[in-house]
Amino acid sequence: MNPAYATVDHTFTVPLDHRAPDGPTIEIFAREVADPARAGEELPWLLYLQGGPGGKSPRPSAGSPGWLAQALTTHRVLLLDQRGTGRSTPVTARSAARFASPERLADHLSHFRADAIVADAELIRRELCGDAPWETLGQSYGGFITLTYLSQAPQGLKACYVTGGLPGLTATADDVYARTYPRVRDRVLDFYARYPEDAPRLRKIADLLAADDVRLPNGDRLTPHRLRTLGLALGMGDGFERVHWLLDEALGESGGGGGELSDTFLHQVMTLTGFTDNPLFAVMQESLYGQGAGPTDWAASRALADFPEFAGDADPLLLTGEMMYPWMFREIAGLRPFADAADLLAARTDWPPLYDPSRLAANEVPLAAIVYHDDMYVDAGLSLATARRIGAARVWVTNEWEHDGVAASGGRVLARLMDLAAGRA
Repeated sequence: MNPAYATVDHTFTVPLDHRAPDGPTIEIFAREVADPARAGEELPWLLYLQGGPGGKSPRPSAGSPGWLAQALTTHRVLLLDQRGTGRSTPVTARSAARFASPERLADHLSHFRADAIVADAELIRRELCGDAPWETLGQSYGGFITLTYLSQAPQGLKACYVTGGLPGLTATADDVYARTYPRVRDRVLDFYARYPEDAPRLRKIADLLAADDVRLPNGDRLTPHRLRTLGLALGMGDGFERVHWLLDEALGESGGGGGELSDTFLHQVMTLTGFTDNPLFAVMQESLYGQGAGPTDWAASRALADFPEFAGDADPLLLTGEMMYPWMFREIAGLRPFADAADLLAARTDWPPLYDPSRLAANEVPLAAIVYHDDMYVDAGLSLATARRIGAARVWVTNEWEHDGVAASGGRVLARLMDLAAGRA
């Protein structure tokens, strides 16, 4: 174990369905982390809520995000693997394939939204802290969970910090994707402005994929529309460079004008677009916006028709972002076992509400949030509208960082949010 951290592993048994506490159970894993010099002290707890959905908490290492070192100066941190991720009874393609029917799998997956994660957190808090409330840090989707927490169990919270994750309280999936496509378009055009050679390079690769049956190392066919999902990375601080240098080695061994795709490129594309380690990110993406307002019905796919600039023959060819499409569950090996269940989730109409606007309006738990002005993933307009509807909320709007600012800032973002919540800034 890294000597920079004192850690304790915890495993908790919780109901799959908290409304049926005597029914099936799953295991939830969380890692307690403290500064070794302060490990024996009574420190306040900070629960970390990872972004996603489908993302496990970071593992303490020399490359841990800067916010962790900042937090450990004052807190004991709990790195929670949300249900279905990491070591918390993980949901994988292999486990999905074991279900007897798509209906049973869809029913199982319906218990992996923010309301269930909050119920897990409350069971864990009572076991670790008794009646004492704790603080939370919610990154991206972790902010969505935070607002569900404030809606359902505010008594468990002392203060909340949210980084790039204030959702629209009543926004439907259709509302979200109507705003997402223009932001992704602008982001891709900014990428091409920085690396103008990548626009013709991507078009050449897409034309090659349309003409030939190109296979990834796992046997999946690489199609032009799968290629375009590489745009998901562009909203992070290093996203432009990650995509650019990937494309730089795509064509031929020299990276120049070769007529076939390099093994390096194919391997990396398989990894980046395969969802092997986080299928819930794709499976549950649109269910985040299901709150009894009708089915989500593959909203991102339906919205695509409203934006002709994203057509496959448009010039320049635009990458896509945080949008999930039905074809992904038929063409990507890591998602195929979920295909029929994903259709059932998209058709579901009885999703319970995740947020309580009246309770949030009366909120007294200090909430400090950073809104990234140019965030590609979470719409700043919706975030600011939400902030105005939450009591005890203080918001910092900036374009200094992208969506990963809490990690990229070396602890500065978290430190300022803590000051905001405490009234020191």
